[in-house]
Amino acid sequence: MNILLLASYDLGRQPFGLASPQAWLKREGHTVQCRDLSVEKLDDAEARAAGLVAFFLPMHTATRLALPTIERVRRVNPRARMVCYGLYAELSAGLLRALGVEEVIGGEFEAALVRAARGERFVNGAVEKLALIAPDRTGLPPLASYAHLRHGEAKVVSGYTEASRGCKHMCRHCPVVPVYQGQFRVVPRDAVLADIRGQVAAGARHITFGDPDFFNGPTHAMRIVEALHADFPDVTYDATIKIEHLKKHRDLLVPLRETGCLFVTSAVESVADRVLEMLRKNHTRRDFIEVAGWMREAGVTLQPTFLAFTPWTTLAGYRDLLRIVADLDLVENTAPVQWALRLLVTWNSPLLELDEIRSRCGAFDAQSLIYPWTHTDPEVDELSRELFRVVQQQGRKRTDIFSEIWELAHGQKPPDNFRLMPRTAIPYLDEPWYC
Repeated sequence: MNILLLASYDLGRQPFGLASPQAWLKREGHTVQCRDLSVEKLDDAEARAAGLVAFFLPMHTATRLALPTIERVRRVNPRARMVCYGLYAELSAGLLRALGVEEVIGGEFEAALVRAARGERFVNGAVEKLALIAPDRTGLPPLASYAHLRHGEAKVVSGYTEASRGCKHMCRHCPVVPVYQGQFRVVPRDAVLADIRGQVAAGARHITFGDPDFFNGPTHAMRIVEALHADFPDVTYDATIKIEHLKKHRDLLVPLRETGCLFVTSAVESVADRVLEMLRKNHTRRDFIEVAGWMREAGVTLQPTFLAFTPWTTLAGYRDLLRIVADLDLVENTAPVQWALRLLVTWNSPLLELDEIRSRCGAFDAQSLIYPWTHTDPEVDELSRELFRVVQQQGRKRTDIFSEIWELAHGQKPPDNFRLMPRTAIPYLDEPWYC
């Protein structure tokens, strides 16, 4: 069968969610074509030639961007079987089926896509345990088409892989939770290392580990990066790790640096303990402050992410967030969009367990794929809108954006003793969005 796998956006990285199922489908003898619509175009002839068209929907932005293409493919090839897969496929199932999508697959999607290619129906149930194999990146745009590592004056080609999927934790706002329900799956070490070797051969000198949390299985994770460093001592990497795990595994911070870890992304979300409790983050304001110090001592850059605006955010709390990040000298470590991100309440989100959320939400919006909510304080919503306008301005220094945000939030300029680390000292990926 001719199979077309499509991705609309995956945070500026070559989509693992195309490469992995391509390997499975080719193993079954199918002809597979991949298109990443964030960097290339889809020709109608390609859509017409496919017997199965599958859309990879790993995140909210990707799903919204994919909707017009789903409708377009349905128009040009009404005979094709339409499938959507990934975390946000399951979270958007009703809307997708209304657009003509026959099958909606959540996590651990490879075997289900193979069955879909055989004409079998997908049955929703427990997340499958799969013996994952090395992805096949044949036909995908070159790595140089995607986000690069920036470190000083260097612009470095970057790759992406996953050592695990799912998550043991139950953070209320996380899209992983409704799909995996606390389940965690490791990718076999040999498959991960084979994927890395292929990307290094294709020019990658930095690897992003996209696991929801790299330290869900710290022994598994460290064995992989130790092998990576042994094979390619000049290749660096980054990973996403919870504050909770960075605190628990403080003894692994130096080994991270020694194996080539340049930075760790961590979903801090808030410095208000009440907000952290509502989100079920399992760390505190104090934990974040301590971990930030330990990371600096270990020589690994901490890249925090935040949910700046929630129904529990206050103006005083927002100002406190700015002050704490400035005091910790993390302004340059923080992507500007983080200062304006707003809590997304998605379909079937555990957030809907909370009376405070349900009381603030309107009806589900099938186009934006969220339950829109309003704050009890109109000034908070107004500040949120104004800051979103500010952070969308590309090409400005992070310190300049932060200073403008400080002035909007406080009504005055930042203090004269405002300390900032030089940007050249801080590694980061040059993809500006994280949602």
